[in-house]
Amino acid sequence: MTLAEIMRNTGEWLRGDGPHRQIVFSSRVRLARNLRERPFPGWAKKAERVEVLRAVKSAVEALPEMDGAFSENLEALSPLEKQVLVERHLISREHAAKGVGSGVVMNIPQTLSFMINEEDHLRMQAICCGLQLTKVYEMIDKADSGLESHLDFAFHPTLGYLTACPTNVGTGMRASAMLHLPALVMSEQMNKIINSVNKIGLAVRGLHGEGTEAMGNLFQVSNQTTLGEAEPEIIERLNKVIEQIIEHEQNARLVLLERRPVTLLDQIGRAYGVLSHAHAISSKEALNLLSVIKLGVDLDLFPAENRCSVDELFIETQPAHLQKGLQIQKMSAEQRDTLRAALIRAKLKEIPEPDVTKICTKSATESSPENDE
Repeated sequence: MTLAEIMRNTGEWLRGDGPHRQIVFSSRVRLARNLRERPFPGWAKKAERVEVLRAVKSAVEALPEMDGAFSENLEALSPLEKQVLVERHLISREHAAKGVGSGVVMNIPQTLSFMINEEDHLRMQAICCGLQLTKVYEMIDKADSGLESHLDFAFHPTLGYLTACPTNVGTGMRASAMLHLPALVMSEQMNKIINSVNKIGLAVRGLHGEGTEAMGNLFQVSNQTTLGEAEPEIIERLNKVIEQIIEHEQNARLVLLERRPVTLLDQIGRAYGVLSHAHAISSKEALNLLSVIKLGVDLDLFPAENRCSVDELFIETQPAHLQKGLQIQKMSAEQRDTLRAALIRAKLKEIPEPDVTKICTKSATESSPENDE
């Protein structure tokens, strides 16, 4: 598989289907592993990193599920190509900064990816559409077991898997779900949710993880504890919390429909109008307006068959995807803003104007005298 083929397909985690698909963009489980008696990448010499890369990459490529996979050393990829993989959530921003001695391998559906010599010798992840944490854990656990029969991982009988960062020691697992929560943001409840989640040992982060902004009303919810708790227990606890957040978002949407239908219609109409006619738009503004359009799809104001087109725009309008699509290594922010607006205008021509009768009818019914008795 080539990078051009990756660009042509958005990946099953974005265009697939899964439980709570309207709110949960994706579920992901990542495992951190290191080779026994080898220095961590941050302390290793170049020759040592290259040796680890060769051994780990060969083992990953031999996995049955990686047949025909994309496999490349990072020094062979341009900064733009690496940024494309970051925007696809297939490698981290930190890994994109690496060069000689680091590599990446991913399967054809883009549901399994392996970062070699990031912070740890190996960081592997499985990602699927919707709330499917158990499924993605089983996928990555199978890959982990397959690799463990060929690679000698650093493991302590008391501490568990040893990692470069102490916070990952134990299971070495980070499980997360990316949630689309526009109603909680509009109703100013998001800070309350974040504080509640933080108090029970989970983390809420932005679009690309730690230290990033929650653009497009997208939030990653993940575990923080990896030591002293088994993987199934972490998954079960995270699942329960995410299901509660989903319920809060669903309730917030109902409240907006019942109490602020005009405001809701105004935001959706304005988003559609701006995106349909803008000739220059920044990445941040585009994501925030696309979030409102996506909410409109969820509320049946747009045809359901347009859902995938809207979701794909969250990725296609990112800076590296815009430039890579035209094979342009360098492009000014103004040029990207113009190209982004043109791409969105073209896509929205396929999507009819929002059907406001869906909300107006509902609002009129709920405010009728019969319902006040």
